[in-house]
Amino acid sequence: MPEAGLFPIGSRSFIYQADCPFDLDNQRRFWALAEAANQRDDVAEAVPGMTNLTLRFDRVPTDLDDLTRQLDALWAEGRQKDLTGKILEIDIVYGGAGGPHLHEVCELTGLSVDEVVRLHTAPDYTVFAVGSHAGYCYLGGLDPRLETPRRKVPLQSLPGGSLSVAGLQTGISASAGPSGWNTVACADVSFFDPFKEPAALLEPGDAIRFVPTEVIA
Repeated sequence: MPEAGLFPIGSRSFIYQADCPFDLDNQRRFWALAEAANQRDDVAEAVPGMTNLTLRFDRVPTDLDDLTRQLDALWAEGRQKDLTGKILEIDIVYGGAGGPHLHEVCELTGLSVDEVVRLHTAPDYTVFAVGSHAGYCYLGGLDPRLETPRRKVPLQSLPGGSLSVAGLQTGISASAGPSGWNTVACADVSFFDPFKEPAALLEPGDAIRFVPTEVIA
């Protein structure tokens, strides 16, 4: 877990990191923290991430120690914000060319293909945060029995729509790119369209429900 505190990523942009578990209760605290930060006159934008908050200021902050103390105090209050949004059902094809690591995940977990698919499609996954690349959703709710390590050698490129697992996370790539996760399935879905408002299909508090349409064992 990274050290807690406030870290610069630019002259007017900072990340506030808290030392906390990756779970829905703590993510609700970050949603509340983002809401409080967005009410400040000097904050242009506050965006919740995974166990962190990105802050973009209108001007360069002059007293970072005081800013850190204020954020620490808000975090210590423990206030949570409930965000209940829409549920998006996504058709998924497990295995085959679009899920080349399905059998590796079976070997790593000791589960059969049918068990992996059943466990993976059982919950509705809450969108904790949107980031990494445009439209990508960080999801909470993966069954711990599907926990797998990241790949020792990352893949140089996977197509958009690739559904992967790693650690206690799962998600669908919003665009083509490299990946160190284990890809078990694929979907035909567009998470980001710059010509729409909002451009991202989902936002924190929304949920995803995976619907298996085919399993290629």
